[in-house]
Amino acid sequence: MAEADFHELNELFGMPNKELEPDVVSELQSIMRIHSLSAQDLYFKWESYSIKMEMDGNTLSLETLRALKQDIQDDLERSNRTHHAHIKTEKRSTGTPRTAIKNGGDVYGMLEGMVPNTPATGKLSKSAAKRRHQLETPSMTRVKGNIPSSSPDYKSSMRLENQLDAVNATPATSFHDRARPGEVIEILNDDLKPPEPAPHAEARIKLTATSDLKKLGYKTLAMKTSEASEILDDRIDEFLAYLREYKNIDENEFGSAASQSTTEIVAVGRIASDSSEGKLNEASLILETSRRTGAGRRIHLNMQQLGGHYHFFPGQIVAFRGINSSGNEFAVKEVLEMPLLPSAASTPEVLEAHLERLRGGPDAMDSDDEPPPLNVIFGSGPYTADDNLDFEPLHALCSQAADTHADALVLTGPFIDVDHPLIATGDFDLPEEASVDPDTATMSTVFKYMISPALNRLVALNSSITILLIPSVRDVIAKHVSWPQDLLPRKDLGLHKNARIIGNPMTLAMNEMVLGISSQDILWDLRHEELVGAQLTDPNEVVSRTSKYVIEQRHYFPIFPPVDRQKLPKVGAADGLPTGAMLDTSYLKLGEMVNVRPDVMILPSALPPFARVVESVLVINPGYLSKRRGAGTYARLTLFPLKLEDEEVGSEGRIGHQVFKRARVEITKI
Repeated sequence: MAEADFHELNELFGMPNKELEPDVVSELQSIMRIHSLSAQDLYFKWESYSIKMEMDGNTLSLETLRALKQDIQDDLERSNRTHHAHIKTEKRSTGTPRTAIKNGGDVYGMLEGMVPNTPATGKLSKSAAKRRHQLETPSMTRVKGNIPSSSPDYKSSMRLENQLDAVNATPATSFHDRARPGEVIEILNDDLKPPEPAPHAEARIKLTATSDLKKLGYKTLAMKTSEASEILDDRIDEFLAYLREYKNIDENEFGSAASQSTTEIVAVGRIASDSSEGKLNEASLILETSRRTGAGRRIHLNMQQLGGHYHFFPGQIVAFRGINSSGNEFAVKEVLEMPLLPSAASTPEVLEAHLERLRGGPDAMDSDDEPPPLNVIFGSGPYTADDNLDFEPLHALCSQAADTHADALVLTGPFIDVDHPLIATGDFDLPEEASVDPDTATMSTVFKYMISPALNRLVALNSSITILLIPSVRDVIAKHVSWPQDLLPRKDLGLHKNARIIGNPMTLAMNEMVLGISSQDILWDLRHEELVGAQLTDPNEVVSRTSKYVIEQRHYFPIFPPVDRQKLPKVGAADGLPTGAMLDTSYLKLGEMVNVRPDVMILPSALPPFARVVESVLVINPGYLSKRRGAGTYARLTLFPLKLEDEEVGSEGRIGHQVFKRARVEITKI
């Protein structure tokens, strides 16, 4: 193996300041040689395998590599079995049939696709597909096999299976045959025991938006470089002001890290890399200054004095105490902690009003009785597997919300995923009850007849429920394709008035609870782009560390530039490339948290689902409701009422919500 490949393997798979063990490198090279993979392709397979097995990507050892090798081999064998099964089902549409030779007389496959009437391996002729579909029960979501598609990217359903296998997906599992449905895989605050659910006559939730929804309706595809650079500069200058007030640092102590000086200074800037390619590492680590504080110059950072106790990501606003005596690099002596936003708090009068609403009004029960806790369910798209558009997980989640008399159902997109194989090709049928001309149908029609019925049925069974829909940049019905993202157009969706559409991201108050939501997968990006010092290798810290990045940076998407979509987990569309972040830098300020830290943050991610308390914020990743070829997870939050002491009632001070102490969270398999 060439020396260049050895260095590339260390860059992709190694840890900072620590090269891979020789036996690990040999095993990696063996896999590359056997399967003719490049180092980058092998890294993608390792990332996909880690996500599938819910492992930390840094747990690289001989055992895990051998398991990866076996997984790749199993996928190859499964693909070959499917390949031969397809050959056996093919029949010649013309010509004299053969009984002894099944593949049109081409014993060794040498004439494949070259001789007329010799079908290519793995493809069904239209007549064969038609005969197969006549024997099956029709489904509204099966790929059409008997009607030629107008799309040039038309694929048969058998071809779709090959497509899924090619991106290292797990074997398809029917939703009805899913393993252990309803199993609770994680509980936060298990000591809080929820009561039996009971119906409510009226809605017990009052929603108050703290983000300005009107500003999200900006004009997309009109970003100016000057405006984008000013937004990036402003963030540096704002954090400098926060730090100066928080640490009470004199103005004269601040300086430019890029200017040569023998005096120790405090420098504030943005973490960046000196290379547009590859992952951030200690050698490529630079600090970018603002035009006001350092004329926008960049300087290399020397982290030796920190002893490996550091962690950064591209775009992070940081403050260092150090010195630039040579003019070539800034030697960091100390990393200054950035101030956090204050915790959410309310006056006793407001809290008392929310308690009365939970009881059902002033006449509903004795005011001394404790009202039942708030019951909120969180689900995140995709809402159906790659091989169908039945949306069975969504229907199952709505049934759960109805059976448990949930007060709110919060759903983040994508609802109709632009990266879904069937949506990408356009080869699917509307339900039979959809009396719409297929030639005039739009994706809003698809939403109306595939998504809305489940939500409307839920409202019919539970009339007091509040439903919140948060879009995604992957939503095919979204006219606003950039992040931060405007509301989905409600017209023609057929939604009940109990369903409300909000922006992405959004900070709102659900009674007293301040809820922050973003459907953008920032946790995956932070996990895979961060630079972690040699002394910070505990995999259990990953969740808390990435969540704290979001809280500390006061932004729902603090990473910059966004991760190249070629590095993101592959999707089921033909090219396997996901949509990506679709970031509009000129309007990044709309992604900031407003005034206070949220009590609860909902950050759906491809990482394993979790519920953690980080800096007094309850951070929840509910997981995806449907994985590409199997069922996923959702989260349920049971929020017990805040108990006010007698001396607090009627006082003029504000009382902290402390939601993390009185909320029980369950991560459950759908």
